[in-house]
Amino acid sequence: MVHHSPTPTVQALTDAVVAGTRDDAVEGVDVVVRAALEAHADDVLAADGVLLGTPANFGYMSGALKHFFDTIFLQAGGALGDDGSAGTGGAARVPYGLWVHGRYDTTGAVRSVQSIVQALAWTQRAEVLEVVGDVEQRHLDAAYELGGTLAALLVPD
Repeated sequence: MVHHSPTPTVQALTDAVVAGTRDDAVEGVDVVVRAALEAHADDVLAADGVLLGTPANFGYMSGALKHFFDTIFLQAGGALGDDGSAGTGGAARVPYGLWVHGRYDTTGAVRSVQSIVQALAWTQRAEVLEVVGDVEQRHLDAAYELGGTLAALLVPD
């Protein structure tokens, strides 16, 4: 899991996602949680799946999450086409999930993350959790479900 959780609101969502990954029904999955500015390509290369979390800042993902992508992109198999658009990178189709919190809108932040993960050839395996405004219990429940869903996909046979 790679996240940027600079506010109590985003941290509450992050905590709920982490709790979901550690649900008692999910066995055999080791969850590694990294702040976006502390995560490295080796973390991604060792992962069977990735959960991403970010606030929406001025219509974009957080600078910390963007920095994470900038530093891991090529090592993690990212590829761009000759015209600079997303290529068909990534040797493995890594499953990912995403949660985004915005005060007024999350559209640009979601789009920016999805364009990068497309170039990494990661596969979205859960609906994006977009939370606008105050975080309510239903959002925390959805965050827990997001974490549990992605972790359950990684349970060894």
